[in-house]
Amino acid sequence: MTTLIAITGLGVLCLIFEIFNLRKGIIPVTIIGLLATLGLTMSEYGTEASYYNNMIVVNNFSVTFSSLFIILTTFIVAMSHNFYSNHPTKISDFIAIKIFILAGAIAMVSFGNLAMYFLGLEILSIGLYVLAASERLSLRSNEAGMKYFLMGAFASGIVLFGICLVYGAMGSFDVAEIASLSRSAELPAWFFIGVVMIVIGMLFKVAAVPFHFWAPDVYEGSPALTTATMSTLVKVVAMATLFKLLVVLNAEMTYAFQMVIVVLSIASMTVGNIMALRQNNVKRMLAFSGVSHAGFMLMTLLSLSTAAGTLLYYTAAYSLAGIAAFAVILYVCRHNENEDIVNFHGLGKTNPVLAAVLTGALLSMGGIPIFSGFFAKLFLFSNTIESGYLFLVIIAVINSIISIGYYFKLILAMYGKEPNEERTATPVLYYAVAVIAILLNIAIGFFPSLIMDLM
Repeated sequence: MTTLIAITGLGVLCLIFEIFNLRKGIIPVTIIGLLATLGLTMSEYGTEASYYNNMIVVNNFSVTFSSLFIILTTFIVAMSHNFYSNHPTKISDFIAIKIFILAGAIAMVSFGNLAMYFLGLEILSIGLYVLAASERLSLRSNEAGMKYFLMGAFASGIVLFGICLVYGAMGSFDVAEIASLSRSAELPAWFFIGVVMIVIGMLFKVAAVPFHFWAPDVYEGSPALTTATMSTLVKVVAMATLFKLLVVLNAEMTYAFQMVIVVLSIASMTVGNIMALRQNNVKRMLAFSGVSHAGFMLMTLLSLSTAAGTLLYYTAAYSLAGIAAFAVILYVCRHNENEDIVNFHGLGKTNPVLAAVLTGALLSMGGIPIFSGFFAKLFLFSNTIESGYLFLVIIAVINSIISIGYYFKLILAMYGKEPNEERTATPVLYYAVAVIAILLNIAIGFFPSLIMDLM
């Protein structure tokens, strides 16, 4: 609860800094505030508490995922200094929106009541609608904002309808009461319909097939830093929330429901990878890559009782690799109108450090040792085999091999092509974020127990 109050206060502080014309202090103060909040959050590890009639629940799940969200937001805020350098008067708005998105994210993994869950979902979504369409003079950004708003509104409506059905069946929004009542002998049919609708709404947010069709256009059209936020923070939040919802609602995971998850997982992995092979725009390629990774993450739903640590590790590995990749993309494409692969030609010669970071990030996403992406998939596959789905793991391994194809397309462009522009500028923050993120990715690859033992 203290984390949520601190984050909200930090967002308000950003707006107050604008009032007093202290724009230069916004990003340093925000980063310091986020790091302080991270310490405050981690201090709650090992405690179990609830606040305001169980509206907010603090436990190891909420603390660990909230800590991951704060770390990702810190990286995103740090990159904002360079990204918004041409819009100094708007920086307080952009930073404050990102902080409020973080508040919504923390509410989504800390809820003890479906009303708080929906409130967090809306806080997160509304901030993203604004950021997606924040380049007012760009037709692509306007289109991305409109598409994301329409798809997000439909998804939120489906979730809200599902919550209403669950409430109608149980007479309560409190998830502890719902879980208790769900053990009764006879449950109304609309309880299960409500749970299914909530899951469908969250699958939109995760961008799993067949609810992924908004992702490529929105990722490509949105400002690159907003795309980085969607690809890392938002996807991790949505997946963690979906996992928690299925656990706390105590909905029976029937064989039929598990088979639906298996089909969605296979479809997401396969469609995401095949479509990514055809892309020449790096943001669009990473959008389909994200669809594929959503398929991998869905595999954790097949073993809800044991997969929480695996999900935390996978999301940490994926999001850190994503942050490192987008830091390089922001640097390379900062003066270009698009993010085509052509812009990355010869990066290995003009800027070997960032080329190495991007290569590491892509190899981690592909599941290559020594990066944590390899161990994340290893633990995930192990869990899935124990759940009795060996055939799903075989398909996942094949998809991992396919993904190497489009990751290497970008790597070969960096090292096998001649540079098409000089890159003499050295934006320190892009370098710092890229290097720190990939080093953290490698570190948790060498020491996976640091993450796995938290749950």
